[in-house]
This record gives sequence, C-alpha cells and structure tokens, in this order.
Amino acid sequence: MLLIKNGRLLDPASGTDAMLDVLLDGERIAQVGANIVSAGAEVFDATGLVVAPGFIDLHCHLREPGQEISETIETGTRAAARGGFTAVCCMPNTQPVNDSASVTRGIVERAAAAGSVRVWPIGAASAGSKGEALAEIAAMKDAGIVAVSDDGKPIATARLMRQVMDYCRALDLPVIDHCEDASLFAGGVMREGPTSTRLGLKGIPAQSETICVGRDMEVAVLTGARLHIAHMSTLGSLEYVRFAKKSGLRVSCEVTPHHFTLIDEDVQYNTHYKMNPPLASRADRDALIKGLADGSVDAIATDHAPHHPASKDVEFDRAPFGITGFETALALGISELVHQGKISLLRLVELFTTGPARVLGMERKIAAGAPADLTIFSTSHAWTFRAADSPSKSRNTPFDGRPFRGAPMATIVGGRVVYRREAAARA
Repeated sequence: MLLIKNGRLLDPASGTDAMLDVLLDGERIAQVGANIVSAGAEVFDATGLVVAPGFIDLHCHLREPGQEISETIETGTRAAARGGFTAVCCMPNTQPVNDSASVTRGIVERAAAAGSVRVWPIGAASAGSKGEALAEIAAMKDAGIVAVSDDGKPIATARLMRQVMDYCRALDLPVIDHCEDASLFAGGVMREGPTSTRLGLKGIPAQSETICVGRDMEVAVLTGARLHIAHMSTLGSLEYVRFAKKSGLRVSCEVTPHHFTLIDEDVQYNTHYKMNPPLASRADRDALIKGLADGSVDAIATDHAPHHPASKDVEFDRAPFGITGFETALALGISELVHQGKISLLRLVELFTTGPARVLGMERKIAAGAPADLTIFSTSHAWTFRAADSPSKSRNTPFDGRPFRGAPMATIVGGRVVYRREAAARA
C-alpha cells in the first residue's frame, strides 16, 4: 500500500481542489480523504506538491516496430514517465504499419513487458495507411486499439473518411485525423508567410489544414461519428471546431505544447523547429491559447516524434518533421499558460487528464475504486531541460537548455512509482 499525504489534490472530474490524502492499494485507489492513517503503508510526502489524476498523452510516436534506431517502447515510455504521463497513445505509422491485430498485439505485449507506463495503441484507418481500403479495424479493437488514424498523413479522401467514420461509429471508436490538403502542402517545409519568404523556404499555407478540417466536419455531419482533430495549429481550424461543437457534433481537438509556445518566426533554419503541422503565426498561436482557456480545445498532446540525430543534422529542406515532447509538455504548460495567467492550474490538469480521457470515451478521476494512476508535480521547481539526459534515444527538441519553473515530481502507474525526481522540491 502507498499513502500519499499532504498534497494539494486537483481532480477536474469532481472539481476538487483541496488538501487531501490518497491511499493506494495495489492497482486501485482505496481511499481519498483528510488525515488518512494506514498502518504499514509506505508514505509519500507530497507537501507543497500537486496530486493529479494520471496524465494521458493522446498523440505520440514510439517508433517500434521497425524504427528502433530512433525510439523503442522501452525508451519512449521511460521518457513519458519522466514527463508525468501514465498512459500514452502511440500512432500507427510504424514499420510495418499498425493496421492488423497481429501488429497491435505485438505492441501491447511489448509494452506490457518493457513499458514504464500504459501504452494504448492507435490503429491505422486504412490498410498500410495508403488511403485505399479499410484496415482491420474491428480485429484491432479486439486486440487493444483505442482509436484509428492514418497519422503522418490525412485520411485520403472524403469517401474513405465516410467509410471509416461509419465503421468506427458502430464500434464506438474515435477517428483521429492529421489534417492537411496534400495539393496545398506539396513540398512545403514551414508555414507560409513573411518568415518563409525571408528564409527562402517553401511555405505551407494555413488553409492546407483548415480545408481538410472543414471536409472532416462535413463528413461528421453525414455519419454522426466521433471525430478528433490532431495537433490543431490554426485559428481557422479552431473556428470549425467551435462551430461543430455548437452544432452538436461529436468533435474534439488537441493542441501541442510547441504550438502554444513557439511561432514561425522562431524557425531560423534550425531543423529542431521543423514539425508538421508547422509552427504557425503569432495570431494563430494566440488563438490556440484562447481555445485552451475557453474550453474549445479538449486536450494537450505532445506529438512526441523522435528522430535519429543524423536525420535532423541536414539541410532544413531534407530534415524530417517532428520533435520530442514528453519531458517538456507539463513544464511548458505551467510556464507558458499558468504562470502567465492565461489558464488556471485546474484547467491545465483537465487538459492532461479528463479532457483526453473523454476523447477516448474513458473516465479519469481520483476516487475510491479508480485506477491508481497519479501524476505528482511542482509548480515552482526550478530546473533546466537537458536533452542529453533524456532516456529517449533521440534529441530533436528546440527546448534543449531551456530553464523551467514547474516539473513532474513523481509518476505512479497501477500503484507503482515508475518515476520520481531526485531533487526535493516544493510548489
């Protein structure tokens, strides 16, 4: 048994913000209350720290199977645990693509054997993610997927999206789309605008994303399926989501920490600032922050996308898209949103917990009988992120060397402490 004492408990599901203890008995929460006493229980002193439901990352890339040079389930989940995540949803663009029950089972089994945190696979929407025919969605659900996506590329056509949505509505699975219009995106490497012109880099217009979001919304009207917009980056996309929600559609969306922190002006030929969707304009960034504050955005997701260092150490045009994100996500949320007065601390916790859980059709709460998955963090711990110290196999991050105030202090999965920061800190 593990007794967490003296912490500030933040539980968005119940709206709780109070000084309460939490007693864990194996994989479940046994009791929540003031001044709990349990003889023989190991005590975790959370004085000055926040105790929250376990964080969920809706969007990451663990690269296994097939791309273990960049990341493995073992290294990726260790990094996730250091970031405070108790569960991560891995995208299907592996080699082979996770488009069948056999690949899904392999990921689930590997995660059970080597993972530090829970791994919930996302299956491909189309066979091989080629955009031609449906993947083995029902069989993959039986094997453990929690959603479908052709992430890395959009679901190819409106016709295929309708088929996927119809099928997934019957299975009660969310459809997650990486929204871009290939004809507008073609050959682009950063967001189109004054900065891309100044740098002489081919730009990708914001409309590449918003046109695809609009298409998906119309298909959601046809089907009534659950639609989730991945790594949303533009004001136009946000407005589509707001309209869809007001219209009663089952639509949700996520925003990444790099999109609410950085803008296109930060690029400057540095491939660690190359991601897809690309960093957007200041106006887009500010709009996303408002969406995070007013409830239009459902979740913060990392889009953790590790790449072998050699692949990023090339010209900007040739480098792959993507950055790592597990270990800096919470710190960026605290530093850029909470400390700046843009959102409340309870709202930030919601974006990492009950928000992503709702997208997946799950609950996330701190209550007797609930899973013993908890994230304990400080809002004031001063530290500097060093990519070289990360358990991830990759180092492609624009935040290397960045000082932060606020950090995950412990990650508990199934009643077991899978990560604990060594330095004593208090909020």
